[in-house]
Amino acid sequence: MIIGLLKETETEKRVSILPDVAGNLLKLKAEVWFEADAGLNAFQTNNDYVAAGAFLKSRSEILSGADVLLSIHPLSSTDLVAVKPTAVVVGVYQPLFNFISMTHWAEKGMTTFSLDMLPRTTRAQAMDVLSSQANIAGYKAVLVAASVFPKYFPMLMTAAGSISPAKVLVIGAGVAGLQAIATAKRLGAVVEVFDTRAASKEEVMSLGAKFVEVEGAADASKAGGYAVEQTEEYKLKQKQRIHEAIVKADIVITTAQIPGKKAPLLITKTMVEEMRKGSIIVDLAAATGGNCEVTKNNETVVHHGVSIIGNSNLPSTMPADASKLYGKNVFNFLKLIIDAEGKLNLNFEDDLVKGACITHAKKIVNDRVNEIVNKTAATN
Repeated sequence: MIIGLLKETETEKRVSILPDVAGNLLKLKAEVWFEADAGLNAFQTNNDYVAAGAFLKSRSEILSGADVLLSIHPLSSTDLVAVKPTAVVVGVYQPLFNFISMTHWAEKGMTTFSLDMLPRTTRAQAMDVLSSQANIAGYKAVLVAASVFPKYFPMLMTAAGSISPAKVLVIGAGVAGLQAIATAKRLGAVVEVFDTRAASKEEVMSLGAKFVEVEGAADASKAGGYAVEQTEEYKLKQKQRIHEAIVKADIVITTAQIPGKKAPLLITKTMVEEMRKGSIIVDLAAATGGNCEVTKNNETVVHHGVSIIGNSNLPSTMPADASKLYGKNVFNFLKLIIDAEGKLNLNFEDDLVKGACITHAKKIVNDRVNEIVNKTAATN
């Protein structure tokens, strides 16, 4: 079996696997082909991959010849023309949003595994790309905010006078939020945290932050770390409490997302206008609409003196470690679909293989994606 590693687009600095993982795949009796400079932005040279036992091939050779293609982001329409119909593609494709692309991939006959759709179970933790990359995003969000914030983070007592600590509000205490809390605390900030899941209170407090409570939240225990839809009554209470906290905050990190839906709007333009000038909002939900009304994805917007940084791909700004962790996740998943002879073995009796599979045998086989496709077709 041939596994093909593709170079990502110019805006993506990560790579699906580093040379050490390529070497481990060879031990599983798989052959690895890689595109020139695939790992260059993650500080891995072509010689590094060759030394690990991989073979340098052109993009067209990989697309037409590989049995399994590794690409973090969806393939382009040009790439799809060259891909052989029986190819298996592994990456993070957000199929609940990119469902139209998934219908085209199904029509071509490709088998698609989107690792962001893996069941959130204990067994899946070693393959959990969402958690490994969210951890980086939460860490980097605070550093990005600190680099733009025109004041210190910690409290300082100097001969020239005292400096008050920065006040940070983190909205969403999932993996990204918890890492943001820990990072902000290490930098000396005073941190408040809002989350609809009461169960996260203990984790938040263990990191030294204050938990902002709003009663009456819908149960989010089975949402895999994401937010869930709330009642209108709860949303009103939520809006009021967030409003109160935001007016006092210097830096706000937002992380709330709902799978397959637009990110919940938590910060209105009015709230932004009541924040102190020089304050910072880092919106990690920018790609799905953002938690802030003013957010624009992949842009920094300055509104009434407040900088709103919309960036849903902060892991790409730390490509070395992000690629290392992502590659380990990919390797652990590939072990599920490679048999002892190094051949492809798609065992759909395995809940992880089945859960991550979006298209197979010219059909969309994921129930959640199918539901969205059928609902969209019914309304058109």
